[in-house]
Amino acid sequence: MNVTLLPYHQDERLPDASFPLSGLDVVPVTPDLPDGDVWQRVAALFEPVVAEVARQIDGGSMPRVVSGDCLTAEAVLAGVQKAGVDASVVWFDAHGDVHTVDSSTSGYLGGMPLRQILGADTALLPDRLGLRTLPEDRAVLVDARDLDPAEAEFLASSQVRRCPVDDVVLPPGPLLLHIDVDVIDAGEMPGLKFPVGGGPSYDAVVASVRRIMATGRVAALDVACPWHPPEGDDDAVRTRLLKDLLTA
Repeated sequence: MNVTLLPYHQDERLPDASFPLSGLDVVPVTPDLPDGDVWQRVAALFEPVVAEVARQIDGGSMPRVVSGDCLTAEAVLAGVQKAGVDASVVWFDAHGDVHTVDSSTSGYLGGMPLRQILGADTALLPDRLGLRTLPEDRAVLVDARDLDPAEAEFLASSQVRRCPVDDVVLPPGPLLLHIDVDVIDAGEMPGLKFPVGGGPSYDAVVASVRRIMATGRVAALDVACPWHPPEGDDDAVRTRLLKDLLTA
């Protein structure tokens, strides 16, 4: 089983120790990045991911991609589409990731990818990747317990379905399954960059992912790991989690 590793948070190269993937056949993606703004650099970073995902699907495999943030899901979906698969999105996250450039008070890029997949600010990344945006009813947002006011306002009037981890109602067709590891309660997942308490347990998230994988409808799996470099016993938890998710 191959795992495509993009060891970056946005355009920042992360240390290899951030991704404990021992025992798995890892294909790293580490292209040279051009000068330019962060969106130009991220687009250049994602182009080989798009190609690799499409190549694996064309070869009969289900891509498994690991990276340092949720933006990578846009590249994975573009690669799925390039291979001719019209996938819906199931998005596990403690946050909404449905900001636009205008609605975000922090300007954090990782808070925008799902909204871009749904058609906002497409010139920044989707258009550069050849990503065809999805209608809102093709996206399911799982958990999202920590929303900014602008995100809550958008979701309240949108057709995006929200579900708890133990009762995920899947959209039609093939699926891109995206998992931000911060969906797990912060008390069980050490070292997160954006920890949120009051969430589902480790076991509940893994069980939910396994149920979705068992449908046979997952076209690609994308795992985002927005965590700090490991300290103490962090590696043990992270190694177990990545193995559980990637082999679900």
